Amino acid sequence: MIRIAVCDDEQYMSDQISVMVSDFFCRKNTGKNIKNHPKHLQRCYSECNHLSIEVTQFSNGEALLESDQAFDVLFLDIQMIDMDGLETARQLRRRGFNGYLIFTTILKEMVFQSFEVQAYDYLVKPIEKKHFDKTMERLLISMQKDAEKKLLVQKGYDSSIISFDEIVYCEIIGRKIYLHLTSSEVIDFYDRIENLETRLDSRFYRCHRSYLINMKYLRGYKNGVAKMMGDIEIPVSRLRSKEFSGIILQYMKNK
Repeated sequence: MIRIAVCDDEQYMSDQISVMVSDFFCRKNTGKNIKNHPKHLQRCYSECNHLSIEVTQFSNGEALLESDQAFDVLFLDIQMIDMDGLETARQLRRRGFNGYLIFTTILKEMVFQSFEVQAYDYLVKPIEKKHFDKTMERLLISMQKDAEKKLLVQKGYDSSIISFDEIVYCEIIGRKIYLHLTSSEVIDFYDRIENLETRLDSRFYRCHRSYLINMKYLRGYKNGVAKMMGDIEIPVSRLRSKEFSGIILQYMKNK
């Protein structure tokens, strides 16, 4: 089940995005289109039995923040009355939202402010079907890759399988490696950080001799400090600081 939220203070736009989402998944699974009206969403859910989805609509950022539901994908309008989409996204990320964030906006220049909240993509209104479908195709590929990447950790006679996407950063203290996870759990085991680095993929960057960070959870970089999800601060060594900005840009480009 892929749980999707649509947050827009214009009901017609919220309905349009919901229909486009449902239509995309119906076409992926059945090759059929649905009629362009929200009342047909339920029919789409029943037909899409290979990639099942659940779409929930919110009319403002406050309502989204008050919800206790967990979402995998969020379509978020940037310009909303009272709390705008950027502030809503900031609060969601601080609370631990790790899903895919797609901004919708009428102003192209607003996209440059989306870096700090790790937006996956943005769609300019009015949303064109070809652009929407292209974003969704990329999204499915990214979700599949994230689900496939896992790390096997052995500690004594016990073994744990941890998704790369669960790891916020890795820290080495003495001869032990500590994996700091999105759940706030910390898993420790004996290994060299050089060995761990070879087992991870390009989303991880060794910013310091004692730290590997998951670029997905990077929220900012300033004065030799990488700011991670949850207001965690990780030092970036002077040797790596010059190339770090380029690494960030390349990561965003590859996404």
